Amino acid sequence: MPNIPRDGLEPVLRARKITKIFGRHRALDDVDFDIYGGEVHALLGENGAGKSTLIKILTGAYQPDEGEILLAGQPVSFRDPLQAQAKGIGTVYQEVNLLPNRSVAENLFLGHQPTRFGIVQRKAIEAKARDVLATYGLEIDVRAELGSYSVAVQQVVAIARAVELSGKVLVLDEPTASLDHNEVRKMFEVVERLKARGLAIVFITHFLDQVFEIADRVTVLRNGRKVGTENLADVTATDVVRMMLGKDIAFGHQPTRIGEAETGPARVEFTDLGKSGKVAPFSLTLHEGEVVGVAGLLGSGRTEMARLMFGVDAADSGRVRVGGKPVTISNPSQAVAAGFGFCPEDRKIDGIFGDLSVRENIIIALQAKLGWFKALNRDEQIEIAGRFAEALDIRAASHDMPVKLLSGGNQQKVILARWLAIDPGFLILDEPTRGIDVGAHAEIVRTINRLREDGLALLVISSELDEVVAYSNRVVVMRDREMVAELTGEDISPAVIVNAIAENKTRSAS
Repeated sequence: MPNIPRDGLEPVLRARKITKIFGRHRALDDVDFDIYGGEVHALLGENGAGKSTLIKILTGAYQPDEGEILLAGQPVSFRDPLQAQAKGIGTVYQEVNLLPNRSVAENLFLGHQPTRFGIVQRKAIEAKARDVLATYGLEIDVRAELGSYSVAVQQVVAIARAVELSGKVLVLDEPTASLDHNEVRKMFEVVERLKARGLAIVFITHFLDQVFEIADRVTVLRNGRKVGTENLADVTATDVVRMMLGKDIAFGHQPTRIGEAETGPARVEFTDLGKSGKVAPFSLTLHEGEVVGVAGLLGSGRTEMARLMFGVDAADSGRVRVGGKPVTISNPSQAVAAGFGFCPEDRKIDGIFGDLSVRENIIIALQAKLGWFKALNRDEQIEIAGRFAEALDIRAASHDMPVKLLSGGNQQKVILARWLAIDPGFLILDEPTRGIDVGAHAEIVRTINRLREDGLALLVISSELDEVVAYSNRVVVMRDREMVAELTGEDISPAVIVNAIAENKTRSAS
């Protein structure tokens, strides 16, 4: 039974009315959060929910614009993570931030080694390291380089170091993302030991089953605001998914379906496509004039699926056919040659070329497809950029201005225009409406429906369930890096999608 804090106990750490603003963006808005000793408290939310900002404030990397932090009931203010660490708050990230070419013992006590007359006592360090790691059930050669051990062992060493330096609050940020099933079990044994010692543990993950296995309470953030905090003994996975995805009013009805016309012949077929550690093998056929929506929580494998399809990540299993003919897609150049386009989730990092002009951003994929020996002249570039800018209502003072100066919605349209310029047969859109204004959002959705009517096959990934339901002919659901459901007809509704995400139940084969 989860260890639920009793009334009257003082939280080890409490954040009250925390607000953080970056420019015009309110990353956190009046957020409360608390954690008790001997508790594992899960912190959940989709991209942009505010999890990372809250953790950075709790650990001293950021300072709040409003609100306060109480440690053991006393107000505290951290100027940096080192000060937070000295006060008892440690953090372990997915990517182990230690020195792989130094020994386990050196990493464990780096910066606070036992010394005598200014000389580091190596044998003392090694003996103490063995004693410390034994309390975590880890018996290894502490003289060996840290990098010679598995990621799971490195994570335990990182946790031990954080606890030795801090000892009151431990933040685990995606600690199991790179671990296999057996390694996760060992990690949870470590967490249970720390919990029994009275440590307060914040657990951030995208794996709901792990949340219900190891955590006592859960706090969900959405769009910078706290949705709620619940005892996990009192809620179901479906309840938590609803909290994360929001728009609860939508679950009582099915929005109007758009464009349920008959689809055309198979455009692209993926058979047993997969990559170990990224996405379990899946099979999916997309037809001309069809939109296949992809739903699932962040970290479920949605983006990894898209990257495999486009060759950003090379698959280690599976086959691809385009128009009935086998093709090899092991890199984006081959995908473009096969008529694929891909609008990535993070447009600023993976999408736009910020310092290039709007015109250059639009024509760059077409130019790459034609080859640099068939360079488009300036007049051709102007014509192509102008045509697609008008079709998508891209609003820019000049097509020669840097694309980074445009609004988020207009940047998204520029990326879409780039791929439409190559006349694709298959288009992948990963969160095409995230972070854009209402007007641009509506225009993107209209464009998706228009492209379907024009005969394109589209795969559209979105966290907006109402949106997915509105334009999808089929919906596939991802969870834990695996395709767990394929929904058609009356099953395409927010409620059914949420249940599929929460229950991990395959409804039909693709």
